[in-house]
Amino acid sequence: MPAQPQFDRAELEAFWMPFTANRQFKARPRMLARASGMHYWTPDGRAVLDGVAGLWCVNAGHGRKEITEAVSRQIAEMEYAPPFQMGHAPAFELANAVVEWLPDGLDHVFFTNSGSESVDTALKIALAYHRARGEGTRTRLIGRERGYHGVGFGGISVGGMVNNRKWFGTQLPGVDHLPHTHNLSQNAYSRGEPAWGAHLADELERLVALHDASTIAAVIVEPVAGSTGVLIPPTGYLQRLRELCTKHGILLIFDEVITGFGRLGSPFGSQHFGVTPDLITMAKGLTNGAIPMGAVAASKGIYDTFMQGPENAIELFHGYTYSAHPVACAAGLATQQIYKRDGLFTRAREIADYWADAVHSLKGLPHVIDLRNLGLIGAVELEPIAGKPGARAFDAFVRAFEAGILIRVTGDIIALSPPLIIERTHVDELFGKLADVLRATP
Repeated sequence: MPAQPQFDRAELEAFWMPFTANRQFKARPRMLARASGMHYWTPDGRAVLDGVAGLWCVNAGHGRKEITEAVSRQIAEMEYAPPFQMGHAPAFELANAVVEWLPDGLDHVFFTNSGSESVDTALKIALAYHRARGEGTRTRLIGRERGYHGVGFGGISVGGMVNNRKWFGTQLPGVDHLPHTHNLSQNAYSRGEPAWGAHLADELERLVALHDASTIAAVIVEPVAGSTGVLIPPTGYLQRLRELCTKHGILLIFDEVITGFGRLGSPFGSQHFGVTPDLITMAKGLTNGAIPMGAVAASKGIYDTFMQGPENAIELFHGYTYSAHPVACAAGLATQQIYKRDGLFTRAREIADYWADAVHSLKGLPHVIDLRNLGLIGAVELEPIAGKPGARAFDAFVRAFEAGILIRVTGDIIALSPPLIIERTHVDELFGKLADVLRATP
């Protein structure tokens, strides 16, 4: 293995790191040098078991040669092609491959470069769709408290995580929020979907009564709220939300950037829950994290609504320079082939019970106040230190890295979402070391 570069503090300063405690990191850097399978390695050769699939995205595991080779071939053949008024074969091939996984009725794909762009794209499609139908008064967007929908102004407006919103002004006007579904007094230590909370979907009726349905364009939710700390929807909640959106002519958007591509044991979370939305956002697992890419899936009815007027007229004035980038498409195609060949979309279902047992084995450890799971997602909620929100979980994060496991923390919640290739031995190692970390965390 070639020698890895060593950095002193001054050399780390130029990079303003995202969603990072920059001063803490640059005082005690946690550097990664390479990755393969279920592991990262540090520059000094120490293996770190990946308990979060990079950042919820490396679903097929690290270092897949099929993706590397596909990207290499494409970048040598054609590194870029303009997506406006021009096309290339990999874009259409990938769109067709994605449609194969989608719920029936969602059969058109608009490519973006990230989950954040996917959300903003879906919101714009929703607004333009109602206008194209002659209902231009439908301009209001409904998100959910504690929701995360990326970092664009549309996404932070409909999102509901306070620190992602409060620094950036008033965001988009005309946005409202449903309450979140997390309730420790009712649902602590639920295994799978909680029994309590489906009635919270009826809060949409209150917002309709307040604003009138004729002003509401769309409701956007994550089927499982991920970045806020893994909030599992109560049994029947998403089904009720679908019923109410249909009743009032409101588009339902599922943000599946995290739950898409096998995380719950089916291609998308919508299939796991048996609820078909009008639009689905995706990213992350689309290319296994190898090349940045996102997409929005739309129904034929939505697509056809735009296909009016002269044939030479642009139907939707939206897009990105790198939409359907050929190298990203190559990575996406290779990734979809891996998913299909290796049967990874059922992998989470096969190991889900073993995973759930491991998650709930942590009950009773110091400071643990809740455990929750669904598919190959888990969360450990810790009691906060008085006056120091987030400090306890961050301490656990640092200790975990030193112990050889990579976890993710948000506030005082530890979130886990490993690559779908995880084996039982990896589950044992991950939770064995995490248990030791929790016992040592003050």
